Amino acid sequence: MVTATALEEELRRLAGSVPDPELPVLTLEELGVLRAVHVQGPDTVEVELTPTYTGCPAIEAMALDIERVLREHGVPHVTVRTVLTPAWSTDDITAEGRRKLREFGIAPPRTLPTSGPVPLELGRTRTAASAPGPEEPVRCPFCGSDETELLSRFSSTACKALRRCLACREPFDHFKEL
Repeated sequence: MVTATALEEELRRLAGSVPDPELPVLTLEELGVLRAVHVQGPDTVEVELTPTYTGCPAIEAMALDIERVLREHGVPHVTVRTVLTPAWSTDDITAEGRRKLREFGIAPPRTLPTSGPVPLELGRTRTAASAPGPEEPVRCPFCGSDETELLSRFSSTACKALRRCLACREPFDHFKEL
């Protein structure tokens, strides 16, 4: 007999394997938006999902994709509930997700300080030695240079900024820190 915990883990693996509709290189698990899967009864499952930001237009597509995948695996009644607390943070992106972003040509978010104000970036990335500014520079996902500049605070989605590398001159998206 399969225990509820083992079943929840398997269903979470299935739901977590769903690709993000805006960044299909990442799964929902790697993006860190899948919070929990709860077996409510013999044929009923509730999934908790946190959007990357309030009003994220992709949350509906995520929910529909999760419902489809779980139904295809024998769960007839799937409810996906949006959970706003705790709020999603770029810290929730897994190491594998960060690696995939970099390989896909998107600079992953930098690691935020564990306390204190979140540094704002208003132009060219600063090096750790040139305060004020983020301690960790935005590195080019193509050549690794930390000499990059901000072209636009918004890119193809609200959670990404458009940057350009000053070394190789390639433009790239940067997943903004949150």
